[in-house]
Amino acid sequence: MNPYVQLVRAPAALSVLGDTVAGAAAAGRPLRGRRLALPLASVAFYWSGMALNDWADRRLDAVERPERPIPSGRISASRAFGVAAGLSGAGLVLSALAGGRDALTVAAPLAAAVWAYDTVLKKTPLAPVAMAVCRSLDVLLGAGGRAASRALVPAAVLGGHTLGVTALSAGEVHGASPARAAGALALTSVSAAAAASGRGGRPGQRAAALAAAAGYGVSVGTRQYAAVRTPTAPVVRAATAAGIHGMVPLQAALAARRGRVRAAALVALALPLARRLGRKVSPT
Repeated sequence: MNPYVQLVRAPAALSVLGDTVAGAAAAGRPLRGRRLALPLASVAFYWSGMALNDWADRRLDAVERPERPIPSGRISASRAFGVAAGLSGAGLVLSALAGGRDALTVAAPLAAAVWAYDTVLKKTPLAPVAMAVCRSLDVLLGAGGRAASRALVPAAVLGGHTLGVTALSAGEVHGASPARAAGALALTSVSAAAAASGRGGRPGQRAAALAAAAGYGVSVGTRQYAAVRTPTAPVVRAATAAGIHGMVPLQAALAARRGRVRAAALVALALPLARRLGRKVSPT
């Protein structure tokens, strides 16, 4: 396995492509022309965060996860840091190409939030909130700075989901408490309801949103409920992986509810591929 693929959890980036789609749909700014580079910017920021995560956790991983690229010696710490910095730069460049200064007003804070999370906030009680902010900003990137206010609902929904998944993921090595797993399950329930709700829209759009939201709720909620009952490390890891993959149907539901059913369908196509590749490269 290519160590760089493992370093950035490459297949897991399929779970961020729909962030900007949901944001753009809410803002009424479809991803066309140069704006199609925004999902690629999201991928660059995501991969940057994964590489930076392993750089920051290299000493801890030497004890808990020695198979990862840095502690196993397949990638040096300095090289991993360079990959993270280069990918952050690529994300900013892609954002500028897609939307100029308007996009950079969101992309720059997003890059800063990613670095702040991995280098400062990850080992503090604010870690889940910081990760939720990163995801919310990624959704707003699809709307752009001037139209960001129109995408606050999908940003909050995906941010809330991320909050629960991140909080639960802290138990991937040593297990979690039933209360923490229950909190993640509660946030999943709220996110599913919020994604399918709202006024207006055609019957087909509402039906598509409801179907995607239901698929999200069942696929993620089932795993999280298992963690409530048996919050051991393997069960928590499975719930975390399901939460990461669950971003896809949640994004599809949000896009469909705003009238972008075709875009939602394209987003949903990423899910089976993400799950298949996730068996080869862990998304966590």
